[in-house]
Amino acid sequence: MRPSFDEMHATSTTVRDHYKAYDRWLARQPRDLMQARRREAEMIFRRVGITFAVYGDKDEDGSGTERLIPFDLIPRIIPAAEWRVLERGLVQRASALNRFIHDIYHGQDILRAGIVPAEQVLRNSQYRPEMQGVDVSAGVYAHIAGIDIVRAAQPDGSGRYYVLEDNLRVPSGVSYMLENRKMMMRLFPELFSEHAVAPVAHYPDLLLETLRAVAPSGVSEPTVVVLTPGMYNSAYFEHAFLAQQMGVELVEGQDLFVKDGFLYMRTTRGPRRVDVIYRRVDDDFLDPLAFRPESVLGCAGLLDVYRAGNLTVANAIGTGIADDKSIYPYVPKMVEFYLGEKPLLDNVPTYLCREPQDLQYVLDHLADLVVKEVHGAGGYGMLVGPAATRAEIEDFRARLLADPARYIAQPTLSLSTCPTFVDSGIAPRHIDLRPFVLTGKTVQMVPGGLTRVALAEGSLVVNSSQGGGTKDTWVLEA
Repeated sequence: MRPSFDEMHATSTTVRDHYKAYDRWLARQPRDLMQARRREAEMIFRRVGITFAVYGDKDEDGSGTERLIPFDLIPRIIPAAEWRVLERGLVQRASALNRFIHDIYHGQDILRAGIVPAEQVLRNSQYRPEMQGVDVSAGVYAHIAGIDIVRAAQPDGSGRYYVLEDNLRVPSGVSYMLENRKMMMRLFPELFSEHAVAPVAHYPDLLLETLRAVAPSGVSEPTVVVLTPGMYNSAYFEHAFLAQQMGVELVEGQDLFVKDGFLYMRTTRGPRRVDVIYRRVDDDFLDPLAFRPESVLGCAGLLDVYRAGNLTVANAIGTGIADDKSIYPYVPKMVEFYLGEKPLLDNVPTYLCREPQDLQYVLDHLADLVVKEVHGAGGYGMLVGPAATRAEIEDFRARLLADPARYIAQPTLSLSTCPTFVDSGIAPRHIDLRPFVLTGKTVQMVPGGLTRVALAEGSLVVNSSQGGGTKDTWVLEA
């Protein structure tokens, strides 16, 4: 692998222009002051309840343990011109993905053109035949997309952005983006008078605007709710946070019922019709009559209301087909097919292990590749070849041979690094970026997103479930 691209330093002795003011400020900060600020941030996050559940670690009652996501004090800074390029690429990608999902459930033009193999879609567990021919409001399926961006060093020393994943089912993390900014403004208010940092606090307003814009036709004052699996879900803090910030009800499946073709929620003042659900529940659990009969997380009959056009579900049922990692390699072709444009953001080169030639290459180079489950998330079910033991590599070899279609593989990119305040002091750590793209009548987003950081030295795994942390992301306005 090439040396990593350093977001802050152009060389070992020079700082990039957009970091210079921050670098001068940082040089004046005593280490014990920074340590005290880190302790203060942890105390506040714990008091507010900003935690997530780790299901691999069990408490005595068998539930997942609650952890803080570590917060780093040193921001990731992106200059305005660089963000404008990223933003255009994100709008383009989200637009193409929405066109693709609509096509899959209607004319299937891209399948008939042979650009995406039909069996990759129609035999995919994320494809929902129940949605075939269903017209969703405004033709929007992925109302909220979390698109993971990484930057890797190029031979000339520059850094190039790539899309690593498209998260379209129930993308999470935006509450940490918002809370990280609030924390930085509380701990270091002087920095925001010295830097023109684009605001992100209006995200809940944009989200509510997006959801209201895609309400069923004829509804002028839509009732929006956030549907959560409940307090034991790993992202429950975020569900409650976003409902509170938008000023809408947080509901569980038991709070909802269907009557006369419409969805209602129970309230202390009697039933109230629901027009838009921002759901944080997977498809399988939304309606026990249509999907998993044992589910108690959704509402019986919800799919019928949805198919009749009397309800908007965000993100739409069946959106996961474009979230699947086996579909990801075709997104650049989707951009060209639907929009007639060249992709502004590149994919990471990807090997589809269901293809015999790709599989053989992956088997021959396991020690150099990252191998992922096509339906995987959270950093689970993944092999990072350069960091794996011989036993782990051989275990994955057996898995690949047993079920190759279940996996993809990619080169091990050396993700860019950003200075990070760790126990030993300030040191480079690998990062990625998850912007949150909102699609309603228009496509919009707040500047930046959630920067995730792999806190273990040398680690490339940024997921919070695997010990990663987060940073505030600054997009400079000028």
